Amino acid sequence: MSETLDVAVATAWLRGFAERIAAEKDWLTGLDSAIGDGDHGISMHRGMSAVVEELPDASAADADPPGDLNTLFKRTGMKLVSSVGGASGPLYGTFFLRLAATAGDDKSLDGPRLAAALRAGADGIVARGKAELGEKTMLDALLPAVEALDSALGDGRSLADALDAAAEAAREGREATIPMQATKGRASYLGERSIGHLDPGAASVTLLVEALAAAVAGRS
Repeated sequence: MSETLDVAVATAWLRGFAERIAAEKDWLTGLDSAIGDGDHGISMHRGMSAVVEELPDASAADADPPGDLNTLFKRTGMKLVSSVGGASGPLYGTFFLRLAATAGDDKSLDGPRLAAALRAGADGIVARGKAELGEKTMLDALLPAVEALDSALGDGRSLADALDAAAEAAREGREATIPMQATKGRASYLGERSIGHLDPGAASVTLLVEALAAAVAGRS
């Protein structure tokens, strides 16, 4: 268990997220087939596989891990922008590029700074996608997760416990997209027919937050 996010824990987060995407790619694609292009799971799997290919093997004698979080997250963001199709690549890429900018040259982030970085990432998605809470997008899982993290840290909970609270908030936000009518993205073309379907972006963001919680807690 860690009270900070350093390069090693962040690398475990990315690997864990890639593993979760791989395990759930068919589910994510099925969700997207109902209200989108039908490729979210496939695209995210392709993108995260590309990210993992560039992560250093810690067991290798010639491993050359990134020296700071800025480098790690910038590489991740650029790889997602270049390898994930549709809107997901630019949105997830923006998220990680904002994390990189917030981390700066630091080699680790404590709870409050990690929360600030995640909020900066969420703000980047808001700016890039021109979306808000309640429009049946990835933000409906991500923004509640960030709020829950801030609240739990403010209550004095450990980083691991606070991230578990964030993951639970993401799951609740994900499920809350089912009765929503989409007003952004391709799903918005369906109008009322988008009601009754879980948003695939909210589903993948929940996997992202769950992977972060697992990495910090040492469960990945």
